[in-house]
Amino acid sequence: MSEPSEFLVFGATGQQGGVIARALRAAGREVRAFVRNPQSEKAKALAAEGITLAVGDLFDRASIDRAMSGIRGVFSVQTSSPSGLVTDEQEVAQGKAIGDSAVAAGVAHLVYSSGGAAGKGPTGMGHFDSKSQIEEYIRSLPIAATITRPASFMEMMMLPGMGLNTGVFTFFMQRGQSMQMIALDDLGRINAKILCQPERYAGQTLELSGQHITGEYLEEAFSRAAGRPIRYQRFSEELLAGNDFLRRLTTLVDDGVVAGVADIPALEREFGPMLKLNQWLSGPGKALFEEALKAPQAGIALR
Repeated sequence: MSEPSEFLVFGATGQQGGVIARALRAAGREVRAFVRNPQSEKAKALAAEGITLAVGDLFDRASIDRAMSGIRGVFSVQTSSPSGLVTDEQEVAQGKAIGDSAVAAGVAHLVYSSGGAAGKGPTGMGHFDSKSQIEEYIRSLPIAATITRPASFMEMMMLPGMGLNTGVFTFFMQRGQSMQMIALDDLGRINAKILCQPERYAGQTLELSGQHITGEYLEEAFSRAAGRPIRYQRFSEELLAGNDFLRRLTTLVDDGVVAGVADIPALEREFGPMLKLNQWLSGPGKALFEEALKAPQAGIALR
């Protein structure tokens, strides 16, 4: 970690942090990635692309402080409790620790990746309300900050257990109900631009999405991409009655809290065209889609 870097990216071996670190590097910026295990395949891949590795643990404030040295801008994202790796309280503590460390190090700009359900009142689901708590804390700090709230990722639909391999895809919306989604590639380039232009985006909270998608649209797009019929259905009432997590999450989709409220035309004027699902399926998401079509049958991946 001897090389100077402009930006420090947390979660760099995960989905969001990885695309943002690579988007910054593609823009010619020096990037430092905070990783727990530098010998992991994902960490090695980052290093091979010219990204400096800062080894540490989000439960170890001293390692966060060491990684912050000499940094101009920070991208902060934390794992949520549905992963089974942290509690909601630990997520909040980690988000606060990154913010505090950035202030102590004199970092000029902090970008915090929150979630589409945050900032809209209590949801009763800890992994959403935790992000609202982190947002509030960051706004209280003496640092220029931007908060981004991504909608659901298109990549999320490729998780095992959603049914693409069975010909019946199951998700949260009713067939005619709309839910906003965004491709990770768009999330990466948008956050990279925000980091590179802090004077333009500091103090803002941005809802991020690329497209309104209905269950009927999913059925049509997936069937076209697969070359065979893929039927869409919402999670059954029987499943929802027996799965408290899915039931509460589906209720928040129905209430609009998780459905997404981004102004997509305004985002496209600011950041350029967003990937639509059909483009994603034939481009960045093609390999994931084909893998999901061939996957062995499994239970619902969400918890």
